[in-house]
Amino acid sequence: MRAGAGITRIFNGQLIDGTGTAPVRDAVVVVDGDRISYAGPAIGAPQLAGDAQQIDAKGGTIMPGLIESHFHATYYNVLNLEDLDIKYPPEMVALQSTFNSRMALECGYTSARSAGCLFNTDVWLAEAIDSDMVPGPRFVPGGQEICGAGGVMDWNPDFRKIGMEGVIIVVDGADSARSAARRLVKAGAQWLKTYPTGDAAAPDTNDHHTLSMTFEEMHAVSEVAHNHRRKVYGHCRATEGIKNALKAEYDSIEHGTFLDNECIDMMIEGNVPCVPALQFELASVNNGKEFGLSQRVIDGHQETLEAGAMSARKLLEAGGRLGMGGDYGFAWNPHGDYARELSFFVDYVGFSPMDTIVCATRTGAEICGTDHDVGTLEAGKLADILVVDGDVIADIAVLADRARLLAVIQNGIVKAGTLASRQPLLMPSA
Repeated sequence: MRAGAGITRIFNGQLIDGTGTAPVRDAVVVVDGDRISYAGPAIGAPQLAGDAQQIDAKGGTIMPGLIESHFHATYYNVLNLEDLDIKYPPEMVALQSTFNSRMALECGYTSARSAGCLFNTDVWLAEAIDSDMVPGPRFVPGGQEICGAGGVMDWNPDFRKIGMEGVIIVVDGADSARSAARRLVKAGAQWLKTYPTGDAAAPDTNDHHTLSMTFEEMHAVSEVAHNHRRKVYGHCRATEGIKNALKAEYDSIEHGTFLDNECIDMMIEGNVPCVPALQFELASVNNGKEFGLSQRVIDGHQETLEAGAMSARKLLEAGGRLGMGGDYGFAWNPHGDYARELSFFVDYVGFSPMDTIVCATRTGAEICGTDHDVGTLEAGKLADILVVDGDVIADIAVLADRARLLAVIQNGIVKAGTLASRQPLLMPSA
């Protein structure tokens, strides 16, 4: 990724450095090329030459770029399961992913981790972003997703005989799961996504209290991933599925809807993070009827919304780690709404604004495995910085308003925001 050049001084704003410490009210951040050389009180800031670029935060906030830890780059206005496999060819899916990635960057998200995609597109998307062909977050690819035969994502009836493998590799037994994991490693996936449990979206087959993979299948995927220095994570709602994932040494739990005390103890002991992705549940409840979701499905999402919020609170209170990521890309939960999840965690789940920001920055970087370089604003780290017109501690909702993002800085370069020259994207209708 191209690096910034020269010296940039960001001033006249409060600094939230992403570590959870109290904001610095009158702060300065100095960027030298693509790295931060100073982040702290204005009174202690170094003197700079007169030709340094100046960015006025207008009394607002200077903070780390946001991190989307559950990002579906190829999900584009998904309305039906067919949209995930047979609606579009790989060529169109690739184009959609470039739109989504640019949208995320314009919304202040400078890093993202894949939560699964069609056709392993995101492996190549990550390379395209890194080589500046496509604007987007620093991207950790995951490739296709793995689900057990007859599981929640194995929705296509056998009589159709169309042999699809768009977003899902269907496995049946440990050897089959091992083979799928090896294919994903070979394709370049860094995180291997699995479906240990069902979901409220499938009340008649695999709902949110059922399993979609056996422990042996899950453990086989985990063994392959760790052997190749990759990581593995799972769509985990049912309590038993969460425990199976933790026993199989999963590196992250997605959703973690029905956590009991044993689950929480296991996660704390193993330092395993959770990405609740609750914005999808909220959107399904609030908008689902408009898009044809049945009342049974909506009721199921209401249950997972309430249980997921309770589990997230309990995990945070116990000292656990959580990342932010809202499962965007569905017609009722579209790309571009990413930061609404942050307000939701404050207003509904009960997190403090600072806790939520730490989840969306430092913990997100830890999940991505990039915390040595990004996630906090500290000297020596890469300059992935968000400059916001407003106090995000007093009103975290300003992060969802692109008009309030003055500068989205990635690698020391202003890539988006009102100070950037490029016109922002508008989300087209479905």
